[in-house]
Amino acid sequence: MTTETEQPLTIDELAARAGVTVRTVRFYGTRGLLPPPVIGPRRVGHYGEEHLARLELIEELQSRGMTLAAIERYLGQLPPGLSARDLAIQRAVVASWAPGAVEAVSRRELERRAGRALDEEDLERLAAMGVVERAGGSGADGEDFRVDAGLLRLGVELLDMPLSHETLLAARTALVEHSRAAAHDLSRLLREAVAEREARDVRSLSARMHPLVVQALLTTFQRSLREELREWLDREG
Repeated sequence: MTTETEQPLTIDELAARAGVTVRTVRFYGTRGLLPPPVIGPRRVGHYGEEHLARLELIEELQSRGMTLAAIERYLGQLPPGLSARDLAIQRAVVASWAPGAVEAVSRRELERRAGRALDEEDLERLAAMGVVERAGGSGADGEDFRVDAGLLRLGVELLDMPLSHETLLAARTALVEHSRAAAHDLSRLLREAVAEREARDVRSLSARMHPLVVQALLTTFQRSLREELREWLDREG
């Protein structure tokens, strides 16, 4: 897969956006974890948003303790030709496997990761989506924020969509309420299923089930949302 975007990235820019070294980018490329760049004038390799999203997914998988061999198997099971948005969703799922996905960063670092400058309205919209939270303080790099790294890319993409602040708040409230209800029901079913087991076995089963349940919920939600939107568009048409 090669990628062409309106603003292609050099390997130095790609590494800076992802927070890794150029050597790391090249290493992942030689292992086949990153697709080759588009070769432009003067034989300069150009990378796109899909490369960045895949690199961020690789780093997320590695931060969760996966070996390169395991990461290769994981990426090999993904459908071909995934967009940057699809890869960002995959990263959000991976980031949800374990607590502690929220990081404290400066405003400068937040904007670097977002790949764009963020004005006050952008920050308010990201906060409404639960992506960032003001952490106070103000140093040389600006105000500090707590950011959900797994959701940042998705949140930044939503900034350019014609949705009001109130709509984002309402959507987040709906998602939180329904996800909590689903989590409560699933937790009750699992507790009943393992009631007679040892505590150690229960913790082990929970750790293994967590990513599977999250992936199942994501897949089911995506399918249901497509069906709802299709029905709505059919009625409007």
